[in-house]
Parts: sequence; C-alpha cells; structure tokens
Amino acid sequence: MAESKPPLTGPSDPSGSTSSTSSTSSTSPTSSTSPASPTGPTAWIGQALLYGLFALVIGLFSSWPPYRHLAADQALIKLSFSHTGKPVSDCAAQTPEQLAKLPPNMRAPVRCPRERSPIRVEFDVDGKAALRHSAQPSGLSKDGASSVYHRVQVAAGAHRIAVRLTDDVRSAGFNHVREATVTLRPAQILVIDFDTSTQEITLK
Repeated sequence: MAESKPPLTGPSDPSGSTSSTSSTSSTSPTSSTSPASPTGPTAWIGQALLYGLFALVIGLFSSWPPYRHLAADQALIKLSFSHTGKPVSDCAAQTPEQLAKLPPNMRAPVRCPRERSPIRVEFDVDGKAALRHSAQPSGLSKDGASSVYHRVQVAAGAHRIAVRLTDDVRSAGFNHVREATVTLRPAQILVIDFDTSTQEITLK
C-alpha cells in the first residue's frame, strides 16, 4: 500500500494563511537645488552702488542743460483767463402752438438759448497788434467758458498795452477795454486776467 505525501505549501504567516509576495520598485523624487542668492556685505555694497548711480543720473538730467526762463534784460506779458460769454440771443416767449408741439415736461413759457457767445480779444503792445483771437465756448452745446492764453516777451522797461474784449455777439464793438502804461523789471511777469466778479480786465 502506497504512502500518501502531504501537499506542498508555500511559506505561511503566523496565522497559518498562505501569502504571495510581490516585489514593487519605487522611485524616489529627485530634488533640484537652485544656487543661493548672494548675501552678506558684498550684496549690500553692490545694491548701494546701484542706487547711488541711479540717483546721480536723475540729478544730472534734472539740472542739465541749464534752463533760463528769460534773458537778463527781458520781461514777459501773459494774457490768461477763462470767461463765459453771454447768450447768443435773447429769451423768447413761446406761443401756444409751439408749446403744444413739445412734451409736457418741456413746455416752459419762455425759452432761453444755451449757446454762449465766443470771446473776441484784441491785444496790442506799444501800438502793435500782439493778438487777434476769437475763443469759442467749450461744451457740446457751446454753453461753457471760453479760454484765452497768449504770451509776449518784451524788453524790460516801459510799455503801452491795450486789451479789448467782447463777450456778447448781440452788441457791436468791445464792451470791456483796458489801456495802461506799465514799467516792467527784468525777469518780471505781468499777467492780464479777467475778473468775473467785477467784470473788469485786471493787471497783476
């Protein structure tokens, strides 16, 4: 009678169960290192030199080439102001037929124009024309102020100036006039303005 052999089994764990071992390969991540920034006294000295060079360049270009506002024997006259002209036409009463054609919220019994007159200026120095200009009102509806700016460089000393201004297209001629003899020092700046509160041409 043949003897029976026990079945072959693999290695078993302490609990008696059979386990199969599989080998796995793991790859460890490769760490990259960047070069460290320079530190210490060398870095501080280099940074200080860079800032110093930048400040030197700014200072050089802010003072060079030298700028002279006026020559030693010259003066300046500036005509500079902003003024709103009068309406281009008078207010008008609207007829019942005109009011009937308008929306209810626009049926004002009197209609006044929004558009303003341009500012016409004449400026003379020593009897010679220095400026002839008509400044248009600002704004899409031409209901804003008109601005005038002009400068004349003259020799220091006495000068006869005349400024004529009109702000109303409904009237002929000029409704604001200023004439004066002024003595200007070297490098002096005389400003001709228009005072809206007093409605006068001023010299400053």
